[in-house]
Amino acid sequence: MRPFLLIGSRDHDEVADDEYRAFCAYGGLAPEQLHRARAEAAPLPEIHLEDYSGVILGGSPFTASDPVWEKSPLQKRVEADIRVLLDQIVAEDFPFFGACYGVGLLGTHRGAVVDRRFGEPVGPVKVRLSAVGLADPLCAGVDVAFDAYVGHKEAIRSLPPDAALLAGSDTCPVQMFRFRRNLYATQFHPELDLAGLERRIDAYRHSGYFPPEEAEAVKERARGARVNEPQKILRNFVQRYARP
Repeated sequence: MRPFLLIGSRDHDEVADDEYRAFCAYGGLAPEQLHRARAEAAPLPEIHLEDYSGVILGGSPFTASDPVWEKSPLQKRVEADIRVLLDQIVAEDFPFFGACYGVGLLGTHRGAVVDRRFGEPVGPVKVRLSAVGLADPLCAGVDVAFDAYVGHKEAIRSLPPDAALLAGSDTCPVQMFRFRRNLYATQFHPELDLAGLERRIDAYRHSGYFPPEEAEAVKERARGARVNEPQKILRNFVQRYARP
């Protein structure tokens, strides 16, 4: 099987490594089947899509919709690198899955309105599949309503007419969408379990997602949810697009 490629941009080594392990575990991939490039550590190398089954874009401490003058030189370089890759991915309708940060980058690339109106606090939310989502192969075997972990400052306010809305929640109307046949993104984290969420809470407690002194309360709130459906979406992506 040709490997998948994970593009990461997390500036915290423990969280970056944990994210990679989670995508392997819940995607059903051995380490040799999931290559990764940490875009925050170095410019992306030349990537030949024909060498891969698909591309996954992980989460990030960056916020794509921030005004350009507020973005650091590192964020500008990371987003420019990923934008070049997205140009090729979109042109070829190459299998792509963006988790959280991927909503902002794929969404803005395709003309969606992305801003801070529908940001959600860290923790579980109830996600509901749309009629289109119920029929989409990535949602096969997924409950029509399920708990998922989120934590984001930005979200899509409105999708362009050529996008398919696959899922939403009461607090964020666009939780999952598709462009063309093979370009997907979720606002929630399909790779995230409780242990992984708690590690991210510790790592990012001073990053503006919640008051630092409320970290333990955020963890306790997350422990009350049963999050096991979103991982099926990730596994479906891998199974659908894995190729020899």
